[in-house]
Amino acid sequence: MVKPAARRKASSHLRETYSVSGRRAARVMCLHRSTMRYEPSKRSDDDVRQRLRELAVEYPRYGYRMLTDKLSRPECPVNHKRVYRLYREESLQLPKRRRKRIRSEKRAPLVPAERINQRWSMDFIHDMLATGRRFRAFAVLDNCARESLAIEPDFSLPGARVARVLDAIVTERGKPEEIVCDNGPEFRSRELDRWASRNGVRLHFIQPGKPTQNAFIESFNRTFRSECLGLNWFIDMEDAKRRIEEWRCEYNERRPHSSLDRMPPSVFARRAEAFVQVSMGQ
Repeated sequence: MVKPAARRKASSHLRETYSVSGRRAARVMCLHRSTMRYEPSKRSDDDVRQRLRELAVEYPRYGYRMLTDKLSRPECPVNHKRVYRLYREESLQLPKRRRKRIRSEKRAPLVPAERINQRWSMDFIHDMLATGRRFRAFAVLDNCARESLAIEPDFSLPGARVARVLDAIVTERGKPEEIVCDNGPEFRSRELDRWASRNGVRLHFIQPGKPTQNAFIESFNRTFRSECLGLNWFIDMEDAKRRIEEWRCEYNERRPHSSLDRMPPSVFARRAEAFVQVSMGQ
């Protein structure tokens, strides 16, 4: 739709170029003659601009809508579009707050784990059911024994669910001194932070984009995918949970591990605990 201002300009062009009368030019442009003769008057924005600056100083957290309410009075209303234009010209926009990621502690190079429960690693791995619906599996690994402590598959695994899985592991085998994880939302959640504080466990967050800083769980994920997820066709979630748990038991009890002198992780863990008990008895 052509604006009246453009029509007035076009009618002026017709009269000047083709010597057309004002009545005919208005009829051709479908424009009322009073509108054609209208001359816009420029308003001064100095008073409104000055008052807007004063209010912005007095109310630094107000946006242009709130400032419009402050400017407008019954005897002298101010259009909000006019205020917004002046608000932008004066650069009075509120600065956008950028969310900062708060980490539990300063990052430092990790010393290799030498004891059972000295350090755990945890991560998520994704897969798909036969129906095409995607799911995730939450995996926890003991870095010393390379033992898979839990693999929890489900469609939804929020921070509270992660904390419950960790509680079940702690009930069975004791607390870790430290847990290594990435900066995922479940691991940065309040529930997991409260869990770590309640149990006296340190959370070590790796740098974003640096999965090699959590190499043990990444190596486990590769084995888990190639030997379990990639070889099975899960019908539903119950079938996935059953087959994944069977593979986890096979991995811990019977699968030899190259970094553990070809011993299965559970066998290595039992021998390590027996060695510690003998050393403490001596």
